[in-house]
Amino acid sequence: MAQARVFTLLVLAAAGWVSAMAANAPAPTGWLKAHATFYGGADASDTMGGACGYGNLFSQGYGTRTAALSTVLFNDGASCGQCYKIACDRKRADPMFCKPGVTVTITATNFCPPNMALPEGGWCNQQRPHFDMAQPAFEKIGVYSGGIIPVMYKRVPCVKRGGVRFTINGHDYFNLVLVTNVAAAGSIKSMDVKSSNSTEWTPMARNWGANWHSLAYLTGQLLSFRVTDTDGQTIEFTNVVPQGWKFGQTFASKLQFK
Repeated sequence: MAQARVFTLLVLAAAGWVSAMAANAPAPTGWLKAHATFYGGADASDTMGGACGYGNLFSQGYGTRTAALSTVLFNDGASCGQCYKIACDRKRADPMFCKPGVTVTITATNFCPPNMALPEGGWCNQQRPHFDMAQPAFEKIGVYSGGIIPVMYKRVPCVKRGGVRFTINGHDYFNLVLVTNVAAAGSIKSMDVKSSNSTEWTPMARNWGANWHSLAYLTGQLLSFRVTDTDGQTIEFTNVVPQGWKFGQTFASKLQFK
């Protein structure tokens, strides 16, 4: 399922269906309308992976409070890591399926692709804000048998413990860096890398989801990252990756977005 969603994401990006303006839009301040469904089981074990590339959501600290976002919210991966507070909309919901007075805060970890076999692409079409939530998160605000409920949502700051984490995968001349555990905005707008063999910052490109790549030869070198989140805050993580690092390793910073 995760691989299929990643493939769909890449197709959408290639088709240009998500605009750069949408990807860089500021976080909304008020409550907005959407709908929510759920996927996965009660333990959310089959919601692992996903189009943001976080892999095991439990070991990464995201747990079961997660959701896949529709196209208009996912923003070609720019929304990966963002946090949303969601409540069942009592004015629009069937009272049988709505848990009143309760909210749940989720992290965006996946993409909910449109189903083109359905009219207008189904609930996760290109224009409709929609949250396909992990079942445990959905059941905080809605009743399982309801299946789909109208909700109100708003962006909220992400609260994380510890610093930002960088996981380096790939190979020589292709360094794929997964950025996780990002507080505040939660999502990354741009990223640069600097090695111990250079005095200049080199821009990195979003490869997919929360993964950023560089085509420079950086293997084993002391690395620093300069990261700007989608709210415009920039932090330099100086020498966060020590010399002699190996692919597959994760390095945690002492700094965190606020």
